[in-house]
Amino acid sequence: MGLICDVVGRVLVLLLLIGMPAFAQADDADKPAIVGVIQKQLDAFQGDRAAEAFGYASPDIQHLFGTPDKFMAMVRQGYPPVYRPRSVDFRELVTSEGRIVQKVLFVGPDGVPVIAEYFMERQPDGSWRIDGCRLDRSGDQSA
Repeated sequence: MGLICDVVGRVLVLLLLIGMPAFAQADDADKPAIVGVIQKQLDAFQGDRAAEAFGYASPDIQHLFGTPDKFMAMVRQGYPPVYRPRSVDFRELVTSEGRIVQKVLFVGPDGVPVIAEYFMERQPDGSWRIDGCRLDRSGDQSA
């Protein structure tokens, strides 16, 4: 019975490892490409070019919102510092919870500083897309 439990246990561990996504590691060599994607999306927001901004979102984000117009409406309503920033300062590239995260300090249209965490996703062709953005409205500028 002990041998069977040992074999079953090893098989379960192997299945878990196969089913888990690979954990990403932040690499400074990727930072210019990542910053470039975020900056291009910010430029598209500034020009109200919804389709272009939507194109920098990951496939999952695109699926979630369905259309560039719905995506742009969400950004306008929920992310004013990102949609119309007074200033933008790219901070460090880190790994958090197994994901690549680019931190960005925004000063929003209201003059309040906000730290944004951009979750980045490498695509099969090697390019980067934005897979989410979380805002920390604490005003902490030390990130």
